[in-house]
Amino acid sequence: MTTLLKPLALTMGDPAGIGPEIIARTMLEKPELRANLVIGDPGAMSRAIAMLGGALDLNVVEHSEAPLQEGAVNVLTSSTLTKLPPMGTVSAEAGRMAYDAIIAAIRLAKAGKVAGIVTAPIHKEALSAAGISYPGHTEILAEHGGGGRVAMMLANDDIRTVLVTIHCSLAEAIRRADFPAQMAAIRLAHQGGRALGIERPRIAVAGLNPHAGEGGLFGDEEIRIIRPAIAAARAEGIDASGPWPGDTVFMQARNGRFDIVVAQYHDQGLIPVKYLGLERGVNITLGLPFVRTSPDHGTAFDIAGRSIADPASLQTAIDYARRLAGTSSDQE
Repeated sequence: MTTLLKPLALTMGDPAGIGPEIIARTMLEKPELRANLVIGDPGAMSRAIAMLGGALDLNVVEHSEAPLQEGAVNVLTSSTLTKLPPMGTVSAEAGRMAYDAIIAAIRLAKAGKVAGIVTAPIHKEALSAAGISYPGHTEILAEHGGGGRVAMMLANDDIRTVLVTIHCSLAEAIRRADFPAQMAAIRLAHQGGRALGIERPRIAVAGLNPHAGEGGLFGDEEIRIIRPAIAAARAEGIDASGPWPGDTVFMQARNGRFDIVVAQYHDQGLIPVKYLGLERGVNITLGLPFVRTSPDHGTAFDIAGRSIADPASLQTAIDYARRLAGTSSDQE
């Protein structure tokens, strides 16, 4: 177990989804994690606690400097809902609350008041209904986080993948997967692997086209863009190789040949990770000046409010955040 000098900020996510519930269940199952700070609407967290039988105390924290109440679920109010949205429904007010919590957490992280951020799931339609144009957490963090280029790393016990492009159409992803994007993803994959304790990460870069282009027969992006980026990364001392066919590279990584796979677009990278189980995956944002992780699943509107959501992925995300942000370790 990693001991932190400061709490993690846990953003509540969409209050109509499973975010508050899995936070409450995590703190019920792991009392030591109540030392962290939940950010969002206290009413939404109170509802989640009631769904679990009310076995947790809730403490509303007035400001970031206020002491946390030991043993309670401490909630810093980033915004207050006029009325709690029905579970499993899209609502502009819920989208705004989720966004406000993320911005509040970013401010705390940039000010050094928290050790890092763990974000519960948000709903893209709710964000849009609130007039918020970001397609996801990563884009919000990139704009407000104070870093340069960022990348999404999805990780579980078997494989890790870093995406060259994220939330856009496949046609747009092909346009965006240029030389600078390749270099940024490879460099961030290297940095991310080092942060996870891998001294010299072995990075496999997936091709964009079937069979990695088959020597130009199925497209020439591998020849024109990806291969030169790999060569440039190797010249910087990064152990990068490829381009490897996307249909076999993850199998090779899972078998131990590579530590990280750089995938060209969203589904190429996420399908292999999610196929192995949502409860085991975690999303890490690379390139920020602070730690940010999240569970590898969405708001699960179909089961929200039924007290059956599995908190395992959130707990894994918290474990990764503690590992990345930790200053010392003790044994449990």
